[in-house]
Parts: sequence; structure tokens; C-alpha cells
Amino acid sequence: MMFVVGLTGGIGSGKTTVANLFAELGVKLVDADVVSRQVVAPGTKGLSALVEHFGRDLLNAEGQLDRAALRAHIFNDEKAWQWVNALLHPLIRSEMQKQLQAASSTYVVWVVPLLIENGLFEDCDRVLVVDAHEHQQRSRVLARDSKADADAIMARQLSRHERLKYADHIVDNSGDLDDLKAQVQLLHHLYLSEAQQKRL
Repeated sequence: MMFVVGLTGGIGSGKTTVANLFAELGVKLVDADVVSRQVVAPGTKGLSALVEHFGRDLLNAEGQLDRAALRAHIFNDEKAWQWVNALLHPLIRSEMQKQLQAASSTYVVWVVPLLIENGLFEDCDRVLVVDAHEHQQRSRVLARDSKADADAIMARQLSRHERLKYADHIVDNSGDLDDLKAQVQLLHHLYLSEAQQKRL
């Protein structure tokens, strides 16, 4: 059985940076955001179903999903939003499970922004929360998203305090990159040893 570390954190906490540090150490990543793009790539069941439901204006000139067009369709339409979730969530979950099973590293890091909110933490051996002060999160998010987008995403996520209750381990991302690397190194050695124990 694969040893699975679920990596999560609030928006702007630095999940991607931490995940990439594990990847540099040779750890396989299964990233929900990457998988959510894979299941709607050209030629997939997911993309065909979306186009059939909403029309061809969902596609850009290259025949790929235009995410802004999809957002415009579902932004103020609860029923459409639920329909898209009912279509994509099972596809994403099934593809993530496939990738988790196929991972060849000693353990795998499963990167999911809503790991706790969607109950996926129950499928993990360890939950690793990337944490940063809320003012740091907000300034990182506002550097790349609008305030409305940031507020909408934060409203769907657990509070920082609630999220930390689920953590087996916490990476503090309020310092510099060297500090972050040192924390990841320590956890990497711990997870290698725990993964080997699980296989015994």
C-alpha cells in the first residue's frame, strides 16, 4: 500500500512551493489542480460533456477549454455550478486515485486545496498543512488574483484555525526559502521512514 501524505493549506499559503520542494527530492506529486486540467483536456470525456451541455463557445481557438468562459456560465447559476461539479468531481477523484496507485516513489504527496473540506484527508496516512499568517496569504493572493476572487476562494475554505486541527504536521511558510527547505528535508526523512514501516 502506498504511503500518502495529503498536503493542503489556505489560498496563498505556499502549497505549490512546498510541493515542488518535495518533488525536487524525488517524491511523486499528485496535484488536484493539475488533474482537474487533465480531465478536461482535448479528447477527454469531461471536455466532450461540457461542450455538449454548454455549447462550443467554451472552447478557445486551439480547441481547449476556455476556463473564463466556463466560469461565466456557472458564476451566478447555482444549478449549472452543481452540474459541473457532479460531472468533474468523480472524474478528478478517479484520476487522482489512479495516479496515487501508480506512483513509484517511496511515498507520494497528494496536493489538494480542499483536502479537509472534501473529506479526502481520510484517505491519507499523514496530513501536512502549509501555514502562513493571514496577512501574508492575502498579500500573496492579491498579487495574482482580484480581491473578489480571493474573497470567494477564502469563503469556501476552512478557517486557518480549523484547518490546523487536522494537521499531523505543519510547515510554517512565514520565513524564507532556506527555512522552508530545512522543514521539508526533515519531513522527507520522517516520511521515508514511516513509509518503509508501513510496508513491513
